[in-house]
Amino acid sequence: MRPAFAVGLVFAGCCSNVIFLELLARKHPGCGNIVTFAQFLFIAVEGFLFEADLGRKHPAIPIRYYAIMVTMFFTVSVVNNYALNLHIAMPLHMIFRSGSLIANMILGIIILKKRYSVFKYASIALVSVGIFICTFMSAKQVTSQSSSSENDGFQAFAWWFLGIGALTFALLMSARMGIFQETLYKQFGKHAKEALFYNHALPLPGFIFLASDIYDHAVLFNNSELYQVPVVGVIVPIMWFYLLMNVITQYVCIRGVFILTTECASLTVTLVVTLRKFVSLIFSILYFQNPFTWWHWLGTLLVFIGTLMYTEVWNTLGATKGQPQKEAKKS
Repeated sequence: MRPAFAVGLVFAGCCSNVIFLELLARKHPGCGNIVTFAQFLFIAVEGFLFEADLGRKHPAIPIRYYAIMVTMFFTVSVVNNYALNLHIAMPLHMIFRSGSLIANMILGIIILKKRYSVFKYASIALVSVGIFICTFMSAKQVTSQSSSSENDGFQAFAWWFLGIGALTFALLMSARMGIFQETLYKQFGKHAKEALFYNHALPLPGFIFLASDIYDHAVLFNNSELYQVPVVGVIVPIMWFYLLMNVITQYVCIRGVFILTTECASLTVTLVVTLRKFVSLIFSILYFQNPFTWWHWLGTLLVFIGTLMYTEVWNTLGATKGQPQKEAKKS
């Protein structure tokens, strides 16, 4: 029952979170900092109350290690959200972030000296080609949709290229953080809820450097059109409603993934998260009518096939089907 409940939380929370993020970004593309701050603040307060026991519970992992992890996590979160302000469409944003397998493999080879099978290298090649196709076609759209002026077109492409650079940096930094987190868990044991709290609480002072931008967008949110919240009947500026729903759904998404990791194998978690990304992508394309060509579909298909190949899902399913047959023969 709990795994099914967790899957429901992941799909409901993560998919709706992407919807509200796109609603925010379409109205104010530069709102990434206020969105990140609100998410961090909400999860930090919740963790302080229920995980840290109002500060009375000592962390199992020393704070100095969390300080390193937090620096990477804060950077990744801010850069990923800010990339939406650099002519990066939401579908490309989702597809590009699906390339985490590539970054994990590259850093795993360099730092952990890991070696992989030919099958896994082939799967990574498919993911790489898929992301390249989507990125290349998006680049053509950026230049074609910009002003007819050659200077404006170049400027739009330059900002888009900077956005791709930001996503690439965040992808590699996220993979490095995952490796660091893996080594910590091996040394001190798994403390996912504790890590979730400290990863969101410790970076809060860092938002002081972004205070001006956060305040400016708070003013813009205050001046947005009024909206009557269903059921409750309270009237609030619609951008604040979108932000509140984004924060709540982000929390539901994270809780769902956490329950899933404690109840299911890592393969199952990867499959659920991958399918969730695919559903979010389809919804973003259909509901928000984001430009998506057949080339984009081809690239998306290659990314998801490569991801499934990497997890070796077919081998696992084959082994699962073979077990009842073996048991029948024994009986």
